[in-house]
Amino acid sequence: MGFFDLYGKLYYLCLMKIGFNIRIIHENFGDILNETFMDQTQFRLFLKMVHASVELKENLSFYNGDTFYVNVPAKVLGDCIIATNTKEISITDQIKSKIEALVTK
Repeated sequence: MGFFDLYGKLYYLCLMKIGFNIRIIHENFGDILNETFMDQTQFRLFLKMVHASVELKENLSFYNGDTFYVNVPAKVLGDCIIATNTKEISITDQIKSKIEALVTK
């Protein structure tokens, strides 16, 4: 999104949005999951599901019914490092990600 100043110079407005990231890393397999959620509620639900899988020593298995499927065996998940954080994501990055997702379908 852009706008012009009084002298006709074009400026672009780059809005930032907070993304909630979860990363599951295994020593041998590398990144098993690196997902960013734009909705805090969805992030918290997914994080609770990961926590329950680790605590109960069960497989982490999730399918959203469309494009996101995860199945990590319990013994692999138990050896992983799980880290979460928040990061600012520009609207441009978010649109680029959506376009890449549509192109790879």
